[in-house]
Amino acid sequence: MDLGIAGKWALVCGASKGLGLGCAQALVREGVNLVVNARQAGALSAAASDLRAMGADAASARGQKDPAPLVLSVAADITTAEGRAAAFSVPGGPGQGFDIVVTNAGGPPPGDFRDWDRAAWLRALDANMLTPIELIRATVDGMAARGFGRIVNITSSAVKAPIDILGLSNGARSGLTGFVAGAARSSIAGKGVTLNNLLPGKFDTDRLAATLQAAAERSGRAVDAVRQAQEAQIPAGRFGQPQEFGAICAFLCSVHAGYITGQNVLADGGAYAGAF
Repeated sequence: MDLGIAGKWALVCGASKGLGLGCAQALVREGVNLVVNARQAGALSAAASDLRAMGADAASARGQKDPAPLVLSVAADITTAEGRAAAFSVPGGPGQGFDIVVTNAGGPPPGDFRDWDRAAWLRALDANMLTPIELIRATVDGMAARGFGRIVNITSSAVKAPIDILGLSNGARSGLTGFVAGAARSSIAGKGVTLNNLLPGKFDTDRLAATLQAAAERSGRAVDAVRQAQEAQIPAGRFGQPQEFGAICAFLCSVHAGYITGQNVLADGGAYAGAF
């Protein structure tokens, strides 16, 4: 299926690895020009190089005469005003603004809510609620003026099934969810702009590997045993792969998803047992 977004410009945050990289890979294969962002310059540069090769290969396979999509990288903290300014003003980037924005920031640390002070809550809100809102605010009107826009926020399955030790994430991401529900149904809805949240369950990323390692150390079990036990709790019988997460993101960014907005799309292999 041709997603109809070749030549568009996308900003993908947290794109040096994991789910953000999976989204960037899926978009560049569709011929989308990318500005990829992450904090670590070395990892981001390597990812950008791989994305350029991937985009060139995909364009060649389709027999296109158009040049391969551009991939620009901005190593900056997107949760700061300076980081966002750098992403919006990267040399060679989209002159008229982004057509697609994928917001993504690492989740705050787990713990006991009794131990979190005001500063911890503000850090969580800034990264996982206020930063996506700032990115939306900065781009959505330009999208509406051009008649096309796609914003996908990578949040968490914990929005639908809160996890006790992830209170910071539960609170901040739920706040973003409520905001998106209203904003998606504002005047922009009739101007070709969609806002959706993509909720990952357990995907095979570095973050999950660290979580499994920590669980193994706490329980005294081998990491493989912990992994198998957690996979057994998922109806699909496995963890997800970043590439399949990226494919869902790319579809939500496509011309075919224009009638999907204000939604929370859960990708968790069936782990959430609710009907709604």
